[in-house]
Amino acid sequence: MSLYKRGGVWWIRFTAPNGKEIRGSARTPDKKQAQEYHDRRKAECWRIAQLGEKPRHTWEEAVVRWFEENAARAGLSSVKTALRQAHPFLAGQCLDEITRDRLAAFVRAQRAAGLAASTINLRLVFIRAVLNASVEWGWLDVAPRLKTLPIAERRIRWLTREEAARLINELPPHLAAMARFSLATGLRESNVCRLEWTQIDLDRRTGWIHADQAKSRRAIAVPLNADAMVVLREQQGLHPRWVFPYRGQALRRANNEGWHAALQRAGLAGVRWHDLRHTWASWHVQAGTPLAALKELGGWASLAMVLRYAHLATDHLAEHADRISGPRLVRTNPGTVQEKTAATG
Repeated sequence: MSLYKRGGVWWIRFTAPNGKEIRGSARTPDKKQAQEYHDRRKAECWRIAQLGEKPRHTWEEAVVRWFEENAARAGLSSVKTALRQAHPFLAGQCLDEITRDRLAAFVRAQRAAGLAASTINLRLVFIRAVLNASVEWGWLDVAPRLKTLPIAERRIRWLTREEAARLINELPPHLAAMARFSLATGLRESNVCRLEWTQIDLDRRTGWIHADQAKSRRAIAVPLNADAMVVLREQQGLHPRWVFPYRGQALRRANNEGWHAALQRAGLAGVRWHDLRHTWASWHVQAGTPLAALKELGGWASLAMVLRYAHLATDHLAEHADRISGPRLVRTNPGTVQEKTAATG
């Protein structure tokens, strides 16, 4: 059967001249439109086999090949989520049929679902990665240009020590330990959740994040200060592998229901787990840690990421700020102000 219905839409299936079975969604509940799509795809396969035309490849084929070539890449779960969201808009389409209009429809649907512009932009980055790879493979002549959404600059949210203490007191014990360790080391959520004892040397007071676990794809050395050492001593013996186990397993996310419930009780609604990293960096800058050193401690790839915290350190500018002073205002009569230039000018 060359046409069959599944999930309310028509699908096509036929055997190409080279013996390969072609199967895919026509993306329409209309049988006549599905038949037209079937006939067009079948004619294309004939022209490729008989006239030597360049074969066309579908979005699904490109996605499969991309994942095969990037199997060792970190963060594939985010890529899968993004491409799963794009699937209803791109499934069954040949790569040269994917236009800016079709991608714009995907963006509109994401915005209508209430997703943040930053999340949508990240998903467009993953779609672009597949399309750009298709150009490299020779499957696509030119990838459509994707216009990202404007993002308002977000203020960095960091906690005061009083707020941090209030939050930790409300967290369940396993999350409280993780939060204390995050505030002491600045490690990202995923690195804390899946931290193993093989990554810790208590005698040397150091830890490390392997390159394949780091966002920057570079190994990170983690000096362990007194607060971090206290947490690790408390965690010893809880599990042979995981530093921060929960019911015998490593947590996938710390930013979970227990976290959000504690935020509500602490009066800190809206704080993200990642804000613990912002807090760690902010405390360092306020304590006088040089930005270059902070960059290495935090495992950032560029100094530009660290400059977000530079405004929190003003001690080195105080002497320069005091170099000037304005006019002194001396009141002579009620309702009258006379300017008197300061001697320091």
